[in-house]
Amino acid sequence: MKSWGKHLILDARMCRAKAIRSQLHIISFSKKLVKKIDMVPFGDPWCEHFGQGNKAGYTLVQLIQTSNIIAHFVEETDDMYLDVFSCKDFDVSDVEQVVYDHFHPLDMKCQVIDRQAQLR
Repeated sequence: MKSWGKHLILDARMCRAKAIRSQLHIISFSKKLVKKIDMVPFGDPWCEHFGQGNKAGYTLVQLIQTSNIIAHFVEETDDMYLDVFSCKDFDVSDVEQVVYDHFHPLDMKCQVIDRQAQLR
């Protein structure tokens, strides 16, 4: 990796409804993802349900020693929005596989951004 960090942005459409509504399932997903992409967690994952109307759902925050993993789950549409940012490289296909295994989305869209504050 030639940049400061890799930022994966993944949108998962029409996930399994029961899975995105389960705090325990989301926490399990976080732990499996951290392990699969060979990161070191910094504390336990934080997962809270909040919001109203079409904004209601769980949000997951997992700090990792090299940055963070953040996910938002939208109950109205059964969608998931995931960000993985790390200055340690990771395999995007591993992230996609863990997402699929835990949430079975109908479709996923992925974008990777190389993060670099200074041009070299």
